[in-house]
Amino acid sequence: MPEFTADETARPRIPDPPPPGGARWLPGGPTGLGTSGLRFPAADQPPVPGLDEDDGHVPGELGALTGGFSLTAAPAAERRYGLAPLVYRERDWGDGSYPPLYCPDTVRVDEGLADEVDRRLAVWAERVGIHDGRMEEFRDTGYGRLAMLTHPDSDDPDMLLVAAQMNAAWWAADDYYADESALGATPTELPPRLALVMSAMDPPPPAGDYTRQLEDVIRADPVLVSLRSATSHLTRHATPSQVMRACNTTFQMYVSWTAYAAWRYLETLPPVWRYLAARQHDSFYTSMTLIDIVGGYELPANLFYDRRFHTALMQAGTASVIVNDLHSVAREAADELPDSNLVLLIAAEENCSTREATERAVSLHNDFVRGFETSQRNLATIPSTELKRFLRGAQGWMAGCLEWHGSSSRYQS
Repeated sequence: MPEFTADETARPRIPDPPPPGGARWLPGGPTGLGTSGLRFPAADQPPVPGLDEDDGHVPGELGALTGGFSLTAAPAAERRYGLAPLVYRERDWGDGSYPPLYCPDTVRVDEGLADEVDRRLAVWAERVGIHDGRMEEFRDTGYGRLAMLTHPDSDDPDMLLVAAQMNAAWWAADDYYADESALGATPTELPPRLALVMSAMDPPPPAGDYTRQLEDVIRADPVLVSLRSATSHLTRHATPSQVMRACNTTFQMYVSWTAYAAWRYLETLPPVWRYLAARQHDSFYTSMTLIDIVGGYELPANLFYDRRFHTALMQAGTASVIVNDLHSVAREAADELPDSNLVLLIAAEENCSTREATERAVSLHNDFVRGFETSQRNLATIPSTELKRFLRGAQGWMAGCLEWHGSSSRYQS
């Protein structure tokens, strides 16, 4: 199937959501006998939040732009990197003393581009307030570099900033709500906090003074502000289908977070099989939903949610999150309420050393990557340029993820 031209891959302009001052209002309320006390005065209805004017968006990075979508970047990236699958190899990691990880080579390392995305990200983070008092540590983490490494088919810093913002906001929720006791993470508060995250990213219909109370809470919490602002920037570059895909995958991930919270609260170690069942839905699959958005194209929903592709992307996402577990062992073991970690759980369940558990986790990672390799080969018969590009993008994401974990200050013990 021939590759699409710029005109064929261009998407029509999608109008921006209504701004706060011009949003639609709810009707005055129910009518009929006995309902007068349930009515909301129409003039007092708060608007549905629109785009955040300060979400970090800088338009016009690469060539002509229409409605936020680049007409030149996507085909240029395809020509630069092609659509053929990347080659796999065994890659050393950590101190080099453990068995290698089966993974493609990193596609693109551009430190200048990473620095620019990280600069923009830091400006945005200071504005929304996440990691206040910890900005130096935040800058050293390098979420902009993560975006540069894992989305090699885009050279546009504004598009890469979308991925950097979403990942930084997801990680902030993980740190402050779920994992880091020193930052206020408390298992019993996690579920109601996550419910507010869903309302920050996907605002519910206005409900009078109740919505005002909700808005007051959201605006007072930097994590919620960051997630709302990052979603705003995402919306500038994505179709409605892609935006809701990212939102719903985030909310799916939260089901696993509540399981971890219960295990922490009860101080109970789950069996490895149960942890993996949860971890596969709390993986870098969530981050990978941004691949086509950052790349400036769209994989149609009926292909994205096709069981064969879904399985492939879950394999890639789970493999990458095992990389995270491998690099997080010391960090997570040191918390007063240790979070679940594949290596630590294998060691406890099998009564083996950390090294033996690490070797088993590496083997599991390699099995998932080989599973993805097989899935990608089976999907190659489908005549879709977007599908081939997304699958290659998932390979690039796995490769860049491994590169980033080996260099980010967050995972250096």
